[in-house]
Amino acid sequence: MSEATELHKQVLKAEPHIQRALDHGGNTHDFVHIVNGVISGSLHLWPTENSALVTEFHNYPNKRYLHIFLAGGDLQEIKDTHEGLVEFAKAYKCDGLSLNGRAGWIKALADLGFGTNGLRYVTQEFDK
Repeated sequence: MSEATELHKQVLKAEPHIQRALDHGGNTHDFVHIVNGVISGSLHLWPTENSALVTEFHNYPNKRYLHIFLAGGDLQEIKDTHEGLVEFAKAYKCDGLSLNGRAGWIKALADLGFGTNGLRYVTQEFDK
């Protein structure tokens, strides 16, 4: 099986988990944007049996993070990807992991060393 065919199968299997995460995140992207990002290499798909994560690099003048852009599915499976995420991030010279998400992620990931840095992602939606 070709690498492209395998990637296509993984993305399709992950679609329900990714779509739920997109829905919870305000639908800033469509699923096709995620597929295109994974294909281009700007986004990284981390599929498991019953969940999926999508990461991307966030580069700042003084730091680089592997940002968990989307995560959905089985919480334990998501947490089980942590070691692989850390290894991948370190291999790409990242200073750490980051994510934006609902408040429940703070408690759910505390045992892995995640915590808040006092910053919050605050939005204001405009009427169309």
